[in-house]
Formats: sequence, structure tokens, C-alpha cells
Amino acid sequence: MSGPEIHRGSCHCGQVTFEVSGAIPAVTVCHCGQCRRWSGHVFAAAPVPRAAFRLIRSDALTWYQSSAHARRGFCRDCGASLFRDGAKENYIAVAGGAFDGPTGSRVGRHIFTECAGDYYTPAAPPPLCAPRADRLEGRCLCGGVAFTLPGPARRVTACHCRQCRKLSGHFSASFDADEAALTYSARATLAEFAAPAGGTRGHCRVCGSSLWFRARDGSFAIEAGCIEGATGGRMESHIFVSEKGDYYGIADGLPQHAAW
Repeated sequence: MSGPEIHRGSCHCGQVTFEVSGAIPAVTVCHCGQCRRWSGHVFAAAPVPRAAFRLIRSDALTWYQSSAHARRGFCRDCGASLFRDGAKENYIAVAGGAFDGPTGSRVGRHIFTECAGDYYTPAAPPPLCAPRADRLEGRCLCGGVAFTLPGPARRVTACHCRQCRKLSGHFSASFDADEAALTYSARATLAEFAAPAGGTRGHCRVCGSSLWFRARDGSFAIEAGCIEGATGGRMESHIFVSEKGDYYGIADGLPQHAAW
């Protein structure tokens, strides 16, 4: 007689690994301000019963108390958004993008959709006209990293590659920017991770918020979710959809590219 199915997962650098026994519950996609700022776009997680969840390696697992009732777990080395742990909940929310293989799950619901960013609309095409935003303010969840840059964001691209899914916990949404134009008002907690596939990721080492990506050729992109208020951007396409997670579909009618 065979035992329950085992689903394994990890952060991008492998310093945090875990497993879930049994079927993975339906995934909840949260559009609240905290989840968007923390993950860089939206946070999609499955409510896994605590008895079915087991940490295997936790060398770099860091917890940030994001409210009086919940904490968020991330890898302090690569910055991957992994878990949300509510003090009074009988489950731990595990990021869909953190699983190493197919989940066999699906998106069950979207919550806090009224808090969605201006650059997209949940499960629908994004607004044609974005609010004007001549100056953008970005910051992490704890405020240890804060910066401004010229706006608007304009074109926002959703990336479904394995690296972006592992780091964001779902998929990323970012816009190109001139790194030299960033003005930091706080950066004491800024950490940089050199990705094995190339490029550098910026995140906060205290709260784990995903902030930006610097490619090997020097091009630079800001995670749209870290922007406070209007971005003045619009999601225009999806890239690396051949690597997307199995638990969600793409139904916004925007162009999709298998790679990039």
C-alpha cells in the first residue's frame, strides 16, 4: 500500500527546502498591499495543513512579523518569498511558485482584488489608461529600503520563468528603468543576490521584499508591486510562459511568448 503523494519545494538558491504530503489545496491569489509589496506583484499560496508540512532545510529561512497576526517566511540569501504563517490559523500558506514540480492544484479564489495595482486587472485585460505618475516611490515592506525614480512605469512585463516564479512565489511583473535615476532615501537593509543563470536581484534582507533585477548587460527592471500608489504602467505581455506553473492559467488576452 503506497503512502500519500509527496510534493517538494525550495527557494531559488536551495538554502530552504520543504515537503508537503498529500494533495496541494487550491491556491489563493492575494492582491493586498502587503503581498504585492513583499512578492513584487501578487502572492499566490496554498493553505497547507500544518500536519502535512515539513521543513527539510532551513539554513537561510528568515521570518518577518508583517502584522500582529502573521509572519512571512523568506530566504535571506536569494530573497525568495515562501510562506505566510498566521498565528491563529491551522495551516501555513505555501507559495505556489516554490514547488519544484507540478502541483496538481489550481487557483481557487482571488482576494483583496480592490487593492490590485493600477497596471493590471485580476483575471481580465489591464486598464487601457493608467493614472499619471511623474514620480514613483518604491519601498520594501519594512521601510528599510526606499527610493524614488522618474515615472511613469509605462510597459510592465509579466515573467513566468522558473527563476522569477521561485523568487516571487508566483510570477513577476516588472518595468524597465534607468538604475542611475534611482534616488535612495534608505538602503541599509538592501541585499543583492547573484542568480546562477546570470543577473542580480535586489531584496530587503529584513522583510524579504523583492525590489529589482539587474541583467548581465546592465539593463535594470523594478518590481511593479514595490511601488507606492499609482505606477502609471500597464501590463502588456507575458514571457517564458513555457515555464509557467501548472496551477494557474493566463486569461487576460495579452500576448504570450514561450521564451524571450
